[in-house]
Amino acid sequence: MKNKILIIEDDQSLANILSRRLARHEFESHPCTDASQGLLLARQLKPSHILLDMKLAEHNGLNLITPLRNLLPNSVIVLLTGYASIATAVEAIRLGADNYLAKPVDTQTLLTALTEKSPSQLGSQANQATICEPDEQPLTTKRLEWEHIQQVLNANDGNVSATARQLGMHRRTLQRKLAKKPCAESRSAIA
Repeated sequence: MKNKILIIEDDQSLANILSRRLARHEFESHPCTDASQGLLLARQLKPSHILLDMKLAEHNGLNLITPLRNLLPNSVIVLLTGYASIATAVEAIRLGADNYLAKPVDTQTLLTALTEKSPSQLGSQANQATICEPDEQPLTTKRLEWEHIQQVLNANDGNVSATARQLGMHRRTLQRKLAKKPCAESRSAIA
């Protein structure tokens, strides 16, 4: 029996790639590209799993977690983002997401996040393990700056222009800083 998964991702090509990858692993995928369509499909399909992008065109995926959780309390919700930070991970888990993954993500990591018990079901120790740095070394200056930018970006609902104004920097400078995440990813990309 296949699990139903709703993929709410505004990048149509990534949504299609995710659908094909998950279809090989017994998931019946239903991709959509915007927040309102995602909520409508969630009501109609009642999926067992939801893969939610944090940045949905003009919407913030964090704002969808609570309505999705209220609508489908037993569904597994995984937030997927290209702008990963501790601040947004904490917020996603607090709002009811079961897992939080940074793009790019390999298929095995995605399957693990979708199929293993959620951090919220395992207790606070698991929550801390999910959102903390993998190594116990102190954060670098660049990483601290990244975390601060992420907190301000989160407070501005993902609005880069408002965040740049609040931080007193040019919008393009902020975009360059966001593109240079200060931690190395060793995972292979989906796309």
